[in-house]
Amino acid sequence: MNSRQITLPISDDADGLALDEAEAAGLGELLQEDYVSAAPYPHIVLDDFLPAALAGRILENFPREALASDRQFNINYAGHFKRQIAPEACNGSVRQLFHFFNSRPVLAFLEKLSGIDALLPDPYFEGGGFHEISAGGKLGVHADFRIHEKLHLQRRINLLIYLNPDWSEAWNGKLELWDRQMTQCVRSIYPVMNRCVIFNTDADSFHGHPDPLLAPPDVKRRSLALYYYTASKAVYAEVPNRSTMYKARPDDPAAIKREAAGYQANEYMRDLLPPALFRLVEKARWRLAEKRRAASSRLPPT
Repeated sequence: MNSRQITLPISDDADGLALDEAEAAGLGELLQEDYVSAAPYPHIVLDDFLPAALAGRILENFPREALASDRQFNINYAGHFKRQIAPEACNGSVRQLFHFFNSRPVLAFLEKLSGIDALLPDPYFEGGGFHEISAGGKLGVHADFRIHEKLHLQRRINLLIYLNPDWSEAWNGKLELWDRQMTQCVRSIYPVMNRCVIFNTDADSFHGHPDPLLAPPDVKRRSLALYYYTASKAVYAEVPNRSTMYKARPDDPAAIKREAAGYQANEYMRDLLPPALFRLVEKARWRLAEKRRAASSRLPPT
């Protein structure tokens, strides 16, 4: 399968980065069939993904010098000569970019693309940010961590954007996507400038670039990585699904206290009663309230 040449319609001006949510969702929906039907697991490769000027500015702002917060990996197969750069340690332009990729319009694009509803960004960028591999470096084939331990969310999607102008295929560095049984590499993707790869992070979404880079010492394999999550529905077994719980102050009038108590009673019933019975009770209470209001409106003035 070839890559698609699609540019995300981002406006980039003095007001910052912006993306129309409806337009982003429509583009994702247009590409959904390509994404969900791709082998070896749902993914898509999009060339010229960002407006060219924006992609160029990101590369210009990529921190060349080591930062105090950098994470360095030199553990052979599990990440050799790899540098990971936290977005919050970078300049304002970079921080704005990463926050933009956590925004609602980008989530709308990814939800329609993947068919996964209610995606959540990671404000901590755990494992994400800028990535850089130096000559001789590699990252073994792997399936990514599944749970964000700080937020207790399930990881669902990776988004990678490569930042490597004039990349030579002779230098290796291609991203390999392997079948779920780890019997063959189904797709190889070179990390060329402004190419975006998006894919599902299932338990067997195996990928990596396991061959050592053969690039010159002054050439780095650079990328931008973002991860997206969903919340578990199991939370409903632990936390009552209550709405806003209003409380009256001790010196509030009796009418206010009754009103607040009514809201509380409603939420406790929602928690304790089966849904069908709760709806019946709600309907009966609504009818009773309507009768009281009607009767009150017929009372003679005092």
